[in-house]
Amino acid sequence: MSTTTFTPGSLVSARGRDWVILPQSAPDMLVLRPLGGTDDDVAAVFPAFEPVRVAQFAPPSAADLGDAYAAGLLRSALRIGFRSGAGPFRSLAGIAVEPRAYQLVPLMMALRQQTVRMLISDDVGIGKTIEAGLIASELLAQGSAKGLAVLCSPALAEQWQAELRTKFGIDAELVLASTVSKLERGLDLGQSLFDRHPHVVVSTDFIKSTRHRDDFVRHCPDLVIVDEAHTCVAAHDSTSTQSQLRYELLQRIATDTDRHLLLVTATPHSGKESAFRNLLGLVNPQLATVDLGSDADRRALAPYFVHRKRADVRQYLTKRDGLADDRLAEQTSFPSDRHFKDETYQLSPAYRALLDDAIAYASERVTAADSRGWREARIAWWSAIALLRSLVSSPRAAAQTLRTRSATATAHTAEEADRLGAPLTGDFADSDALEGLDVAPGAQTDEFHALGAGSGDSGVAGDDSARGRLAALADRAAKLAGPAEDRKLAALVKQVKGLLKDGYRPIVFCRYIPTADYVAEHLGDKLGKKILVRAVTGTLSPQQRLHRIEELAETAGDDPSVRHVLVATDCLSEGVNLQHHFDAIVHYDLAWNPTRHDQREGRVDRYGQKRDVVRVITLYGSDNGIDGKVLEVLIKKHRQIRKDLGISVSVPDAASTGVTDAIVEWLLLRGRQHSEQGAERGSKQGSRQGSRQGSEQASLFDVEEYRAIDRKAEALVADWQSAAEREKASRSRFAQHSIHPEEVAREVAAIRDTLGRSGEVRSFVRRALPALNAVLRDEPGGSGDFTAELGGTPAGLRDALSSVLGGDVVEQDRPVPFRGTAAVARGEAALVRTDPAVAALAGYVLNTALDGRATGPRPARRCGVIRTRAVDGRTTLLLVRYRFHLTLPSRTGIRQLVAEDARLLAFAGAPASANWLSAEAALNLLDASADENTDPTFGERTMGRVLDGLPAIADHLETYGEELAAQLLASHRRVRSAAGEIVRGLTVTAQKPADLLGVYVYLPVSTTAGGPTR
Repeated sequence: MSTTTFTPGSLVSARGRDWVILPQSAPDMLVLRPLGGTDDDVAAVFPAFEPVRVAQFAPPSAADLGDAYAAGLLRSALRIGFRSGAGPFRSLAGIAVEPRAYQLVPLMMALRQQTVRMLISDDVGIGKTIEAGLIASELLAQGSAKGLAVLCSPALAEQWQAELRTKFGIDAELVLASTVSKLERGLDLGQSLFDRHPHVVVSTDFIKSTRHRDDFVRHCPDLVIVDEAHTCVAAHDSTSTQSQLRYELLQRIATDTDRHLLLVTATPHSGKESAFRNLLGLVNPQLATVDLGSDADRRALAPYFVHRKRADVRQYLTKRDGLADDRLAEQTSFPSDRHFKDETYQLSPAYRALLDDAIAYASERVTAADSRGWREARIAWWSAIALLRSLVSSPRAAAQTLRTRSATATAHTAEEADRLGAPLTGDFADSDALEGLDVAPGAQTDEFHALGAGSGDSGVAGDDSARGRLAALADRAAKLAGPAEDRKLAALVKQVKGLLKDGYRPIVFCRYIPTADYVAEHLGDKLGKKILVRAVTGTLSPQQRLHRIEELAETAGDDPSVRHVLVATDCLSEGVNLQHHFDAIVHYDLAWNPTRHDQREGRVDRYGQKRDVVRVITLYGSDNGIDGKVLEVLIKKHRQIRKDLGISVSVPDAASTGVTDAIVEWLLLRGRQHSEQGAERGSKQGSRQGSRQGSEQASLFDVEEYRAIDRKAEALVADWQSAAEREKASRSRFAQHSIHPEEVAREVAAIRDTLGRSGEVRSFVRRALPALNAVLRDEPGGSGDFTAELGGTPAGLRDALSSVLGGDVVEQDRPVPFRGTAAVARGEAALVRTDPAVAALAGYVLNTALDGRATGPRPARRCGVIRTRAVDGRTTLLLVRYRFHLTLPSRTGIRQLVAEDARLLAFAGAPASANWLSAEAALNLLDASADENTDPTFGERTMGRVLDGLPAIADHLETYGEELAAQLLASHRRVRSAAGEIVRGLTVTAQKPADLLGVYVYLPVSTTAGGPTR
């Protein structure tokens, strides 16, 4: 039985390979990770039953010489392969995303808190999911949290699950109404599924129910992320039961003062002060009463609140922010602008006649209902709005609405009618959810007979007559389908063809499901077989929607000549990332709240969008009485405020409703006036005088009523402008100031020194792949992106890439795009160190370099002798791997880890009299070119002499390792400085000896003019 004592971080040999001992080991059981391996390869070894001996990393062989690129490739492969970095951010080495500098700010703020409570409210498209994921992965890596729950809408649950798994390595179970039964069947008796599954993505609306809420609160994980948190708080005067239930759930979760809580929303303050204060109160009860105009209270809020617009982060780090050089400056890739184009159309005569008759009918209904009480009046009002919106949307939506019973018909009170009717006919910015709101609303009610009794002159003669009129209108609407009579559809076909011709990939947004299906069918017929058109609506589950989008993009991607168009309802207007597949938006139906337009456009206008300009086309009818005023008063004003102030301001729901209600009221009263005048003219048997008088009265009526709309619009604009100015001022009031750019710059520099910069990754991939027989082809446009054909690469590399890119990509020899952005689509690779494809390539290069017995191409070698004009005398470059044993205190106890770091060291002269160079000089040697051939025999002899003399520098390598440990300790202390109890007990110890991975000798050129010598 072995009696040797093994320390964490040291090397041992067992089972025919070398391993690193991990801190979880005990005297009778060693927990080992293969040298250069990952945590997935960890194994347990029992010294009593199998031999384990102390090992040292094998030195390089003088016979294994490489070319001038060998040192750089080996170093890059090593750094890219790190998954357990020694820096203060424990998780960054193991996540598959390279965060922007500004995205580290919330993480640094979080690590200053003992219990993390934050409201992250960066603008749409900046990357709030990444910021929340960074905090979550770091808390889990440090041991400050053991479990995670993400509360979100069911439509976003699968997307959250994918983001956590692919970017942060966190496997979370979906807890939805559709999955809970299956999950519960696998539980032990009395076990909660939240105990069984430490990481979960939960539907907020599912878990807020009384049946599941108590179990969740009792077994809630110690880290909770709440997405779209603004939907989970209600103003004091709110009547939303759903918001109240969500708020009560979060209040109970927040009661545990040891629980980490991250609230994520792009709209923390949408004009309702009490709702915003309730949001702050969840973070910290004392914040609910802060005076936002007080400097002292703003400082109290700053550590908990992140609130930035694109202008704040577009270039976050600059020379003036304390950077040592401009290489750390970051220019974040957002589209530079949205290009707006408003396209009008006019109704055909047949459609005009249908709309006029429908308005007349709706006006009669509303007038008749007014005399029967407030409930009946509200039911008729919402039915009229449903009819008008559907008619303006499409013939198919109109026909379905005319044949469908109104949801408000079941209301017992006027208040219930408002609650049922408003979501289906409006576009509220703070609607509880978008699920189910894209169905075509009904126009039929149960009041036909009662309203029609005794009113034969009004044209509503009874139940049969009313139904007959509706059926006739529905039949007329159905006959107008197609571009011949539906000029709105014809205008859409023209605009989509133009976008496709310019190389754009559009999404067409519709208000109702029948309209989306109708548009998709006709677009498919008009655009031809080479254009794939698909519809995504609320008839599909959230998972099916995402799958259909991916299927559409992949099908079009298989054939470059095939393009794709997506037609969607507003079920896709929030939370879904569509910037990888689409770059233009067409508003087929105008929303009655411009915030909805902003949400639609935000699906493609966000970080990762490759287009510099996103195109936005808005279709509107110039003669339907609705679109023109909505566009003029609401949508164009919203755009202007965004352009002038650089921010989007939500128009209050009540204000926008006031304008749209005035428009509808004008239309209905106008319809009644025209109907009465028509009856009067009929009684005069077509008198020209009567007709002229009626026309004049109608004209005067139109002017006066339209002026009323203008007055309401002017009042709205004034209030809106004031709100916009307040919002602009609030940017400085609410924005956090607790982390300064120079602090971020210092930590970013430390991270990149250890893990590498994106330029190094790009250079590595571009050098390694051709050396492994891949064929690279640059993308046009000078972006630096390229594709790689992998058919000729070694089978081991293809197998490794197949597991991360998809077997079909590698097996079918499809070119793999390599992109310069971290935001890539499926089947693409990002030129960042944590991309799975880049990591697989680095692992293959590293393993073949360290295994001297490997066959096939080996781009990186552990030794090299290079003649170059970059040196005046013999200079030796060393690639050294240091291993550290870290003791990290946390709220839950002490955690011990083994981490790695790689450094370049260089000296001039012989090892015994080494003159050590600066770190910058050592790094510069990687760029030195071979200016002369080196005789292989001479090179091997030279390398042998250098290797024999390396014991003389052992003390320097040891001292340097201790200095690195001290630097790492200082970095850890700096990040944790706000929590004294967490800093106490922190240690970083360098393991000895260090691993000497590579030795490269640079010799001066031996001739001045006569060509190379050997």
